[in-house]
Amino acid sequence: MKKFFANFFGRNNDPKSIMSFDVIDSIYSHLYHDSNSIEFKVKGIHDTVTVNLYSVPSSLDHEEGRAEVKKAGFNNAYEVLNELYKKLNIGVLSEEAMQDDLQYDFIHIQFFSRPSEEMKKHFTSVLNNFMIFFCCTNSLEINDFRILYSSSHFSDYVKGLLDSEYLDFKNPQNESQEIGIKDLKKVLQAICQYFNVEIPAGVELASSENLLLDDKVAVEDFEEFVKLISRNGIEESDVKKYSEKLFESFNNESKTYYETTEDHFSFFEEINTWHSDWKFDPEDAEYFISEMLGEDFKFDFPEETYSHDLFPYIQSELEKSNLELLTYETYGDSYLFFLANKDEVERILELSDRTKIEVTQL
Repeated sequence: MKKFFANFFGRNNDPKSIMSFDVIDSIYSHLYHDSNSIEFKVKGIHDTVTVNLYSVPSSLDHEEGRAEVKKAGFNNAYEVLNELYKKLNIGVLSEEAMQDDLQYDFIHIQFFSRPSEEMKKHFTSVLNNFMIFFCCTNSLEINDFRILYSSSHFSDYVKGLLDSEYLDFKNPQNESQEIGIKDLKKVLQAICQYFNVEIPAGVELASSENLLLDDKVAVEDFEEFVKLISRNGIEESDVKKYSEKLFESFNNESKTYYETTEDHFSFFEEINTWHSDWKFDPEDAEYFISEMLGEDFKFDFPEETYSHDLFPYIQSELEKSNLELLTYETYGDSYLFFLANKDEVERILELSDRTKIEVTQL
């Protein structure tokens, strides 16, 4: 049951946005009445999206939760909630309100996003935690919401909540937040589709298509993947041959991980790729990218720049031709580079998740 106190911010509600009170309140209603925890796949979102409805104090009323509350220096879960309300500028619970034994609900949405340009140097994906708290603005009725955000893993859930920060989703503070908020809009639309929530007319949608991803992988997924990473540079008969072999390997449960990745390598050897040691010179990059392009390739770079430090300069030059350098994840001290059309990279990464042929951006 929702119970909240007033705050003194202006309203967040924008009826034309998927991140509006009306939409999020409808999602809350389904989580409360139908299922308080869901996991599903969303097109364009890396890995699984999890959505949970938590209640304070009941969701922390177990041995581990009580230990986390005590470890954080609080007597009960209501005191933890008050610390979160302070971050959000929501009126805190009085001692009298704490004695009423009411439940205070919030929604926790968790998923991974692609890293920002800066984060790509260190990570292949970034975790997003959005904790949505309802509240009242200039009203006795619940009519608004606030969001706490964290990119950390919540091994200690109470600490994870307390370490999170208020998110002004209309004014993200960095590129990672901007990417996360853009993906959150897509996730909110997908949750509505999952619960068959009718999105009000006039709301700006993140996508015009059904965002729910069918978990069943088909040979057509491999065909599309082969075409995209080869930039349609191979014959249709070979597309069929490679995709069927990769699909068979995907479904062969008796194959070891090593055998499956050997099949991946065999495929990449058949298309225009560059298998490189993790150390390489600018001249190597120019030569092999020229080979992949079938034309001369040169790029500008600072002196004494080598290996992965060359990526921004390579990508900048390739972008002029709407191309991007990607790599198959070898999990070793090497790269397996290939070129992709830049406007097709997002779809390649989606299909990489589905086919388990692990492609990463550089």
